[in-house]
Amino acid sequence: MKVLANDGISKAGEQALKNAGIEILDNRVAQDHVINFINENSVDVLLVRSATKVRQDLIDACPGLKIIGRGGIGMDNIDVEYAIEKGLYVINTPNASSKSVAELVFGHFFSLARFLHESNRLMPLEGETHFDAMKKSFSKAYELSGKTLGVIGFGSIGQEVVKMGISLGMKVIVLTRKPQTKVLSLEFFDGQTVNFEITSTNDMDAFLKDADFISINTPKTNEYIIDTPQFEKMKDGVYIVNTARGGVINEVALIDFIESGKVAGAALDVFEKEPNPEVILLMNPALSLSPHVGGNTVDAQEKIGVELAEQIIKIKETIQ
Repeated sequence: MKVLANDGISKAGEQALKNAGIEILDNRVAQDHVINFINENSVDVLLVRSATKVRQDLIDACPGLKIIGRGGIGMDNIDVEYAIEKGLYVINTPNASSKSVAELVFGHFFSLARFLHESNRLMPLEGETHFDAMKKSFSKAYELSGKTLGVIGFGSIGQEVVKMGISLGMKVIVLTRKPQTKVLSLEFFDGQTVNFEITSTNDMDAFLKDADFISINTPKTNEYIIDTPQFEKMKDGVYIVNTARGGVINEVALIDFIESGKVAGAALDVFEKEPNPEVILLMNPALSLSPHVGGNTVDAQEKIGVELAEQIIKIKETIQ
């Protein structure tokens, strides 16, 4: 069995595949040449992240392909249903990067609540000349402890965000399409575990009215989850972080509500026009920004590689 990890794979994942007698091709093939490369090299498994697209034309043109794997959660760059109809196995790693994404959510929340994103921009430029003025302007900061954390989405990432919020002493509310109850376990360094039963709500109006900090952790959507009507129902001075997908929040409306003071600050790790975000977003001092790096930690990449390898090895045993 041959594997093309076209968007990369961790050393741990690569070693696990090699130990199972699976050949991994150390190539990075441009999108336009992927089909030819797969056919010319008899590739059985194509592993991607977000860069390589696996559409119907590729699936049809590569009859020898057996497995398509996505390192991460979102599968919007793969025609999943079509691939399954054609008899291919489609795998992903829904849990491997959850903690990394959740930690980025809180990295942005802390940055916004303490003006770190803005002070990091200004200190090199004005720290010597306007130190006292900046100290005063950044004094109206907030603790997260005791505030209400609103989490939209209750998948693996949403659950990790909830657990981190609880560990910080925040009140937690979760919004889902249909109410659901889950038991979340917080595990500590000394072996102690504390369980929390969380029941989500589908009452968006009440959710928006109560939340001080909002984290969006949903799959890709066909329409905005947060648009003008939703912004209008939020608390004044709310903070928002989107690490989900571009297009779940109306970025133009977001800027308007930042300027009106309704939104105190927001963070975007994903963008509607990715990889070319609007300049108006990039230049806004109330925004904390990152270039779609939610799951991009050494730890997450190791877990992703190993999880993909384990699934490929299991499938190999099934089809042989």
